[in-house]
Amino acid sequence: MIERPPAESEVKAPEPRLRSLDGLRLLAALMVAGYHYGGRDGEVARAWGSSPREQFPTLHSYFAYGCLGVQVFFVISGFVICMSGWGRPVKSFFASRAARLLPAYWAAIVLVTAVFTLPVVAYEAVSPSDALVNLTMLQQPLGVERVLGVCWTLWAEVRFYALFALLVVVPGANRRRVLLFCAGWMAAAAIARGAHEPLLDIVVMPEYAPFFVGGVGLYLVHRDRRDVYAWSVVAVGWLIGQHEAVAALWRPASTDAFAHRTMFGIVLVVTLGFAAVAAIALGRLGWANWPWLTTAGALTYPFYLVHEHLGWPVIHMLHAVLGLPARMTLTLTVAGLLGLAWLIHRFVERPFGPRLKRVLASA
Repeated sequence: MIERPPAESEVKAPEPRLRSLDGLRLLAALMVAGYHYGGRDGEVARAWGSSPREQFPTLHSYFAYGCLGVQVFFVISGFVICMSGWGRPVKSFFASRAARLLPAYWAAIVLVTAVFTLPVVAYEAVSPSDALVNLTMLQQPLGVERVLGVCWTLWAEVRFYALFALLVVVPGANRRRVLLFCAGWMAAAAIARGAHEPLLDIVVMPEYAPFFVGGVGLYLVHRDRRDVYAWSVVAVGWLIGQHEAVAALWRPASTDAFAHRTMFGIVLVVTLGFAAVAAIALGRLGWANWPWLTTAGALTYPFYLVHEHLGWPVIHMLHAVLGLPARMTLTLTVAGLLGLAWLIHRFVERPFGPRLKRVLASA
């Protein structure tokens, strides 16, 4: 296939790095970690030796909202993918996304699989066959057991990338096309909700579409804060997104999840997530331009990948074996896994990401 080069009017100048967005990424990852360590039951209760309700009598009710860090990630992703796909050929777009996702992901799959096979780790490892399938990122649609509990979000991200590439990047990104993409996706998501058609749900992701679309709209706002249509996209994304979040998380059916989240609390966290990305889009957080935020952003993805499953044995060792208090255990676990994330970034992402990008871009 011969790729159409973007027209001059479609090409954007290189964007200055939004370090505040890096900081928000890390904050969202820490929210999710708080949820996995102290805001739900399940395997983490085995690690603590009792329910996190008992370990964190007050904090557990706040940690329970940490799962909404995923929705914040999706808003950020909508913003970033629109920014990175604007004025870029489709091969370059996919090479960039693959180089960003795959090296740390493969390292996390290997690492978690290896740790879970150790005799001292009392958690069940997936079969070797399932672990190999996990390397493709297609374990979710294939019904294969997951090595990483959080990888379901990557399946949502990959589908978003595919939709955006097919409908925006391939024909060439411009304001009109992006607005039509957002309007069409939200309409399809609404139809999917009413149709109850599984295949349509898989493609258009009605439960996550409002967050991705809201982030895309916020990138248009970043380009032109007076764009009424872009603000309309953001408003619709927020309105439907808060409803989807409430439907999924208020009084959840899962026995592992705490059922005490309030509707107001869910709407508030979703609203704050949209507001934070909007503040960045409008340049209101330009003062948060500290260089260390770039490092924080680089650690976010590898930390997100490994924190849940590798957090269980660390918590068990620090709390149950060494007898450290719950809050100290929580702090040391987060710090230790951020250290591991730095190692993955330094020795896997930095050397192998650019190489993979060059190979894919030149193929």
